[in-house]
Amino acid sequence: MCGVIGIYDNEEVIGKIYTAMLTIQHRGQDSSGILTFDKRYHVKKGNGLVRDIFDQYNIDRLKGNIGIGHTRYPTVGEGSVEDAQPFWIGHPFGIAGAHNGNVTNFQELKEELLEKSHKMINSNCDVEVILNIFAEYIERYQEKEFTPETVFKAVKYVYRRVKGSYSVVIHIAGKGMVGFRDPFGLRPLLFGINKDRLVPAYGFASESVSLDVTGFTEIMDVEPGSAIFIDHSRKVFQKKITTKAFRPCIFEYIYFARPDSYLNKINVYNSRVELGRRLAKKIKRQNLEIDVVVPVPDSARAAAIEIARVLKLKYREGLVKNRYIGRTFIMPGDSIRKQSIRYKLNPIKDVFRGKNVLLIDDSIVRGNTSQSIIQMVRNAGAKKVYFGSYSAPLTNPCVYGIDMQTKGEFIALDSTPEQIAAKITADSVIYQDLNEMEQGVRQQNKNIRSFCKACFTGIYPTGDVSNEILAQIERERYSQRKDNGNHTPNM
Repeated sequence: MCGVIGIYDNEEVIGKIYTAMLTIQHRGQDSSGILTFDKRYHVKKGNGLVRDIFDQYNIDRLKGNIGIGHTRYPTVGEGSVEDAQPFWIGHPFGIAGAHNGNVTNFQELKEELLEKSHKMINSNCDVEVILNIFAEYIERYQEKEFTPETVFKAVKYVYRRVKGSYSVVIHIAGKGMVGFRDPFGLRPLLFGINKDRLVPAYGFASESVSLDVTGFTEIMDVEPGSAIFIDHSRKVFQKKITTKAFRPCIFEYIYFARPDSYLNKINVYNSRVELGRRLAKKIKRQNLEIDVVVPVPDSARAAAIEIARVLKLKYREGLVKNRYIGRTFIMPGDSIRKQSIRYKLNPIKDVFRGKNVLLIDDSIVRGNTSQSIIQMVRNAGAKKVYFGSYSAPLTNPCVYGIDMQTKGEFIALDSTPEQIAAKITADSVIYQDLNEMEQGVRQQNKNIRSFCKACFTGIYPTGDVSNEILAQIERERYSQRKDNGNHTPNM
């Protein structure tokens, strides 16, 4: 999972790009990059957080009124700066871009581009393949005159060849900027317009919050299988290129996206409140003796407050988060995740001492974090610790951009809630029901018939994820962990 920003303005854009990237830092903490354009491309990329990469020297040299920014969370590659986005290629015209998602046929396309088109892909980054395929259409098939239809045909060419999930922002030097989503709309992408000036500004972003804070007042979703193109004279063209079953990722609402964001006309905060309300009904049927409800910060807060309200129980903030430690779920490497959990959270003992505690979290993936938190709460004096997940059990690898790539990582695989409770040392584990989870998120936009729930069901909506692809991904993940000195999956 990554964060993407693209802004087409009539003034220096670096300040807005930098500000917008801070709002999507939660989507990727491994590396970041900014590219701007003023007759040539200026690029700065580096490993680490946005605030640590871009000093005043780099801010000053990133000139231009067009820019693309990216925060990276790696699912492929070693997390090196060579894989940081944005990327650009020199021909034709000069084409630059960034994306969020995961191309499932990346290796196949990489080899194909070398063998048939004699183009070497020098990174393990999906967007370099996407850019070259996009450029290949323009090189081979464009008409005498470059038009918006040229761009839409190049996007269609990408759709024909690229599989998986991808939301992409591409700039074509001297021609304009285009944003498009994969045919299933698996990953979010929004488009914003700021008309509070003589010359409007335009922007693309992975989350609406990025457009909010940078002054865009008219915000809409880029539809799945669609592209929006702003040409060099700032005319906007939009086209639906292909139609598939819309399947946005449900995990965006459960964990990844910020609560103040709107994705696919659904507010993330309200969806978590609704998930809490539905889980509370299930907890009530358990007849547990609960004294206090405590969220695992930060994503579980909205659901925990609603659960306490419905059950008429005390709500307390019992775990204090060190905000200088990143999100452990998206940290690269199991050993770093394990080490950071204790540094990240510290209990307020008075909240837990002598109490039966209901902890609420967004999900249980590997179980390491949950077990560590439960032990922490017990050490703080809790009598009993119940653990509630406002999502259903995670049991299958995601191939669309989330780093839970091997079956062995899922504590819920072939285990009952009672067995999971024993593994993480909880007195009881209560999961959200799968149907209740989907209906809870769908509540705000019933035009979405179904979400991508592959990590919960093993059903991959693109229809092209074979056992061979899953096995290949598993081999890559084990190989990468072995290279990092940690090849044993968490259980």
